[in-house]
Amino acid sequence: MERKRLNATNIRSAGYDVRNRVLEIEFANGGITQYTGVSAEIYRRLMNAPSPGSYYEDQIEENFTAKRVR
Repeated sequence: MERKRLNATNIRSAGYDVRNRVLEIEFANGGITQYTGVSAEIYRRLMNAPSPGSYYEDQIEENFTAKRVR
């Protein structure tokens, strides 16, 4: 999955698979986590948020099933 760079302290990049509704986030520590059941709108809001890290913590982290990839 191709990820786009984010200007955030704790998040390096994020990518989205529209077909499978999977959001992939690469963290500053090198870890990668995939979140399932994420809508395209949530991804769009994350990418356009003034503070992507805060948006992630408030809207994604605890609201979607996570699977650590790396």
